[in-house]
Amino acid sequence: MAEKNINFDETVNRNGTDSLKYDFAEKRGKPKDVLPLWVADMDFKTSSCILDELHKRIDHGIFGYTETGERYFEAAAGWLEKKHGLHIRYEWLVKTPGVVFALAMAVKACTGENDAVLIQQPVYYPFTEVIEDNNRRIVSNDLVLGEDGKYHIDFEDLEKKIAENHVRLFLFCSPHNPVGRVWTEEELQKIADICIKYNVVIVSDEIHQDFTFKGYKHTSLLNVDERLQNNCILCTSPAKTFNLAGLQISNIIIPDRKLRHAVKKQIAAAGYNQLNTMGIVACEAAYRYGGEWLEAVREYLQDNLEFVREYLSKELPQVKLIEPEGTYLVWLDFRGLGLDGEKLEDLILNKAKLWLDSGAIFGKAGEGFERINIATSRSILKEALERIKTAVNAL
Repeated sequence: MAEKNINFDETVNRNGTDSLKYDFAEKRGKPKDVLPLWVADMDFKTSSCILDELHKRIDHGIFGYTETGERYFEAAAGWLEKKHGLHIRYEWLVKTPGVVFALAMAVKACTGENDAVLIQQPVYYPFTEVIEDNNRRIVSNDLVLGEDGKYHIDFEDLEKKIAENHVRLFLFCSPHNPVGRVWTEEELQKIADICIKYNVVIVSDEIHQDFTFKGYKHTSLLNVDERLQNNCILCTSPAKTFNLAGLQISNIIIPDRKLRHAVKKQIAAAGYNQLNTMGIVACEAAYRYGGEWLEAVREYLQDNLEFVREYLSKELPQVKLIEPEGTYLVWLDFRGLGLDGEKLEDLILNKAKLWLDSGAIFGKAGEGFERINIATSRSILKEALERIKTAVNAL
């Protein structure tokens, strides 16, 4: 199926569409006129191949309870094998309305109240929420920003935290949001060795697996060590890859039968059954026909990243780019401005009139940073950077 009318320079007006990104600034305590580059959805229309399949289902006119079968599995499994070399079995697949929902179900399935759950801050803030909201205890093996400008894992601290806190569950982000690391096979093997040693279940959130920049390749955790089939929950979804978050669909891979049963039991207890019909249609279409669109997006994002890198270097040297290896979320270091958290938030929100994600919400290790979503048109990205420059120059 051929792709039609790819134009990522087009600025699509999302106002008035009940967009969380664009229409809820005031309700979330932000100025009405902010430019939003916070939440991780793209400002790009999705693949025309996906839209064509959705239109077909709309024309059919019936939207009853819908389940998936072999055809859906073949599309999802085919994508994982072709793009990431991961071979999965039909019975391993558990479908949920989203990855965060799956994280919460794993917390419930694998731990009890007041048990410790390990994360690596600064990390995607719903990791913290699903732990705290379920009355579990957060233990953080904070990532370390090295002299090379990249974040690294302190493996000695990782093992110590697991052992001392009797950790049984680790919520792991790969590629990492927000710091942009694409973990190497060596790093993943070290994680596997430690977690296997202490019988820790790893929930590997790989929702950004399809976004890596030049020179980097995502490795699925399940491809690192066969032993991980006993204690790994792998979270995937077309939501980020094809800008389908509102269609509520994720594919969770759980090879171990007992672990899979425990998670499915929690899903049933939450009252969740069939998937969103349109999500099923979109996911299958994406994985069958969306490859051309994705490659075009990846090229555009690569150019956007190069634009950000060059702009900061020439126009805003006070703000440091933490060079991303993956995702379309860029982690910016504002600590050189010498502003405390409140003043930095005022600079971004009220002076620059931007809605970004404050680094502090990713954990204490994120203070002084801001996360910006570069999956937007070049004109919007340029305007955002110019707003920051104007605000910084006025200090």
